[in-house]
Amino acid sequence: MDELKNIMHVEDDPSIQEVARIALEAVGGFTVHSCSSGKQALADYADAAPQLILLDVMMPGMDGPTTLQQLKQQFDLSHIPIVFMTAKVQSNEIASYKALGAVDVVVKPFDPMTLSSQLQQIWHDFHQ
Repeated sequence: MDELKNIMHVEDDPSIQEVARIALEAVGGFTVHSCSSGKQALADYADAAPQLILLDVMMPGMDGPTTLQQLKQQFDLSHIPIVFMTAKVQSNEIASYKALGAVDVVVKPFDPMTLSSQLQQIWHDFHQ
């Protein structure tokens, strides 16, 4: 199993995007490719070559689930864990995210100090 290094984070809120980027780069030592929309994620995916995608659910224009569907239509994501990030975490909502292909859900607001270890654990579990 390769070590997790490259993460694509898709988030429309600039302040959340910045906190997550700093948390993942400074605390986790990851390289983060930030996208402010689903459209940008589709455009940047090939060049970013992420090993894991952290995807906001609620975004204007193209939401997280639609972004995931579009990415799956254009790229083989079978080796890439998809993690939704959202405040909507009722059990039926989590089940619907997993039915779309997400391997896990990170709850907003998230803890910047534990986000890296959380994603590292998801990465490890995905590759078991």
